[in-house]
Amino acid sequence: MVKKPVREHGDAHMTTRVLVRDIMNSPVVTASPDDSLRDIARKMKEEKIGSIVIMENNKPLGIVTDWDIVTGGVVRDVKPGGIKAGEVMKDIHTIEGQEGITEAARLLRKHNIKRLGVVYKNKLVGIISSSDVIAVTPDLVDVVSEKAAIIRGELGIARPAGKVSGYCDECGEWSDLLQYDEGTFICEVCRGESTAAEAE
Repeated sequence: MVKKPVREHGDAHMTTRVLVRDIMNSPVVTASPDDSLRDIARKMKEEKIGSIVIMENNKPLGIVTDWDIVTGGVVRDVKPGGIKAGEVMKDIHTIEGQEGITEAARLLRKHNIKRLGVVYKNKLVGIISSSDVIAVTPDLVDVVSEKAAIIRGELGIARPAGKVSGYCDECGEWSDLLQYDEGTFICEVCRGESTAAEAE
């Protein structure tokens, strides 16, 4: 299991921040590394899911997806009953449940995968997929757009400029501490605040 340390978030009260644990699929459906691909495929059909976590001694060893069944069995023209899950499983990358879905999206893109294991107190408690992230993204974009419009004063609502999440217009990196200033959103690093905070 490839573990990802949780990142610090400067604004834990962001109303637009959706957590991984809010949209993950739980409980995790598991199988043994000695189970055949036929058994795995049957379990996927019964549970109506696209992946199975391979466990041994209550520890996740990897993950088998519907794509792994196609590439590891069907394409090789081998009977799925003769191939063990352990032969085709891939590493399972994980994310902490309290991370935001933007971090989940970044990891999915970085590793070119469609699913992440969700960890809580060093235990695998769920799975989040790219489909889960995509499902909530349109609503989240609407909320963030409206919030940005309020901060810019475009909706005629008087409100002091606050910090929002998004990509910095200066460096292009994601930040939960963007500030709107003269038509652009700037992160704490480009504002020089992180250096000052570290010096304290």
